[in-house]
Amino acid sequence: MLLLVAGVLLWSVAHLFKRLAPDARAAMGGAGRGIMSIAILASMALMYLGYSHAESDFYWGRTPGSVGINNLLMLLAIYLMVAAATKSWITASIRHPQLTAIKSWSLGHLLVNGDSASIVLFGGLLAWAIISVVIINKQDGKPPLSVQTSAGREVMTGLSAVLAFGGVAFIHISMGYPVFG
Repeated sequence: MLLLVAGVLLWSVAHLFKRLAPDARAAMGGAGRGIMSIAILASMALMYLGYSHAESDFYWGRTPGSVGINNLLMLLAIYLMVAAATKSWITASIRHPQLTAIKSWSLGHLLVNGDSASIVLFGGLLAWAIISVVIINKQDGKPPLSVQTSAGREVMTGLSAVLAFGGVAFIHISMGYPVFG
């Protein structure tokens, strides 16, 4: 469990470093981007190893209803990630679509995974995303949002999200994680 906690903390610190210590990050210059990238990759490795080897206490399990809600939250999360890249209409309403996607993804996974390792991983990333939004909004304010889009872009965004969801579901199933049951 220690590797998992270390991974979540390293992920959070690496992502928040520029906001919490802007002078230190600026002093790193161009090398800072590489250092942060290495830190993020290391955090992902720690989270993977920590989660896959954690001995967990079990508190709740999946139900058909929670699986359905999780899948809807996952589809929303993937849609928000795609929409952030394509500047879809939803990005005019949701200020931080990628962080909102992480919150949706984390919440969905918490609904269906009630073991302590899942609570640390998904709860930790949910907390990081919430803290990030608060810090960003406090530092940057809330400028007005506007997006110019087209029907074709919206259709492509939706189709891309559905296809990506199918790919993620396929990967989960092939790794032995249930997706629909």
